[in-house]
Amino acid sequence: MSMIRDLRAAVRPSLRHPLRKPNTASPYANYDATRDPTAATAVVDCAVYRDGRRVDDRACLSPRGAMRQVRDGGGFAWIGLHEPTEAEFAGIAAEFGLHPLAVEDAVHAHQRPKLERYDDTLFTVFKTIHYVEHAELTATSEVVESGELMCFTGPDFVITVRHGGQGSLRNLRHRLQGEPELLAKGPSAVLHAIADHVVDGYIAVADAVELDIDQIEIDVFSPPAKGSTRGADTGRIYQLKREVLEFKRAVTPLLRPMQLLSERPMRLVDPDIQKYFRDVADHLARVQEQVVGFDELLNSILQANLAQATVAQNEDMRKITSWAAIVAVPTAVCGVYGMNFDHMPELHWKYGYPMVLVGIAAICFTIHRTLKRNGWL
Repeated sequence: MSMIRDLRAAVRPSLRHPLRKPNTASPYANYDATRDPTAATAVVDCAVYRDGRRVDDRACLSPRGAMRQVRDGGGFAWIGLHEPTEAEFAGIAAEFGLHPLAVEDAVHAHQRPKLERYDDTLFTVFKTIHYVEHAELTATSEVVESGELMCFTGPDFVITVRHGGQGSLRNLRHRLQGEPELLAKGPSAVLHAIADHVVDGYIAVADAVELDIDQIEIDVFSPPAKGSTRGADTGRIYQLKREVLEFKRAVTPLLRPMQLLSERPMRLVDPDIQKYFRDVADHLARVQEQVVGFDELLNSILQANLAQATVAQNEDMRKITSWAAIVAVPTAVCGVYGMNFDHMPELHWKYGYPMVLVGIAAICFTIHRTLKRNGWL
């Protein structure tokens, strides 16, 4: 039994994150994490910025080393993590004095967008939205894919925690490193850049979703193709409405945090940077109006589609009723003459049979013409 326990202990560390592939391009590829409990494997990038420029020092490759560099020489540290576990985040949380409630939210995710303050740290939650390309919208198509991005902003550090396969900040970091005068404003400049990056993603997704809604609208109000029936687009409309609802859940709760960052003075937010948050709040408000409009428009399209299906069913019932009225005439006449009585009008008349056929045809023709003139056929 002891041999089995030893074997399990040797195998278990290698199975800890079976889906996470090592990033050989990262500076952490050759870093010995056992020397620093804060150097979690979930760290994507870690750097110290001083006077708006990245400090090129190997000591900055771990969160603890980066924080030591900040305390010794000034500047701020920016640490990026991707889906850390509690054990991986524990050392970083202790090093930077992060509040346990915020740490729990960052590790377990599934939070709504919000802005909270814990002592000298701002904790911001963003929902990232990615548009899923599809050749044709179906009743099961995934239109938007959501993720989460948490940001801890302190006087001399920024810690970003990302959940989901989308929303990478690598390009954003490289862009900011090309603007040292902006990075020199401190951690609040990074927070603004992240907020602007997320809202820009919302704008792109809103434009793409609008094209899907336009296509649905065209399909619903166009004449049905041969062999198709009205109401066939109901599943597609409902699926798109569900995807828009997911989009709405990401956009609407973020309005209040952006308004607070743009209007309320905060010690952790540089006054010059606060002006830029107003622009982000304006863009977010525009996207929110678009998403609300999408939801209302889809409601109208769904109701119109159901109304068209109801009208089509009524038309079918009118046609069935019209043909039943026409068929009722020969059924009634033939039913009368099929009763086999001896004393019936014109029963033994030589021209009785053809006259009955002519009478049935004349009555049926008259009924058919009248119904067609009234639009029932």
